[in-house]
Amino acid sequence: MAERKLTERLRKSDTVIKPKTLKKTSMFREVMRRLFKNNKSLIGLILFGLLVFCAAFAPLLTPYGFNEMDIANMYAAPSASHLFGTDELGRDILTRLMYGARQSLGLGLAGAVGAAIIGLAIGVLIGYIGGAVDIFAMRIIDIWSAIPSMLLAILISTGLGAGYVNTIIAMIIGNIPAYVRIARAMCLKERTMEYIEAERSINCSPIGIMAKHVTPNILAPIIVTTTMKVASVIMQCAGLSYLGLGVQPPAPEWGAMLSAGKNFIQKYPFLLIAPGAAIAIAALSINMIGDGLRDSLDPKLKD
Repeated sequence: MAERKLTERLRKSDTVIKPKTLKKTSMFREVMRRLFKNNKSLIGLILFGLLVFCAAFAPLLTPYGFNEMDIANMYAAPSASHLFGTDELGRDILTRLMYGARQSLGLGLAGAVGAAIIGLAIGVLIGYIGGAVDIFAMRIIDIWSAIPSMLLAILISTGLGAGYVNTIIAMIIGNIPAYVRIARAMCLKERTMEYIEAERSINCSPIGIMAKHVTPNILAPIIVTTTMKVASVIMQCAGLSYLGLGVQPPAPEWGAMLSAGKNFIQKYPFLLIAPGAAIAIAALSINMIGDGLRDSLDPKLKD
């Protein structure tokens, strides 16, 4: 009787401990949470977001066209009507910077992502196959890597000719070896894991194993490297345009703007300061985001 009363009291009591339900969270949400908690990466995201905003809404933010000339106001100093001044043809520099963000950021993203996709595929393939194929392919990559990426981009641009698409091709070819090395190294480690052996034991196809299991598990360093490479490619493209081998005038690309103003650096320094500052801000913001991503994707990082 006493046991029965005790059981009824426990059922009615508010102090009964109920198991807590764990909130499910995805890896993407966890990475984003860590990324936004990092002050440095948050500043980088804000700066890069401003650049993207200016590029996307340039027609709404400025009353001028990027190629609209005003001969009466050539080399005008910064003023209320032209915040960053005008160039040798009377074109508003701020307007050209906004439209140029489309060119420069597009080149950086296309060059880095294109090289990442091709380099990842090659690296996973030779790393998974191994043996003589791996040795032969890596000797080619060693020779490929011996040529500096900027020099290789200059050679390719000289052969293909200047232009937007040719610049992207030059950037992709010049940056592939770095991704091949990272993907191969990660694949060599990953292919020895027990889950890969289990997939082989049930006769899964090598292509399926590489595509569904190996590649997703080595994406973290590739993503971080690609983020960092975007800044590098933007500066390389600016260098090509400065040499006259990249995007050609009258396209408002930042490197081309530097090239156009290099002869007037003493009399009109604002012609170079504005595009140079834009390149520096873009590179800084992307590198800050890359640092934050590296910390956020690190599985050893603890809050």
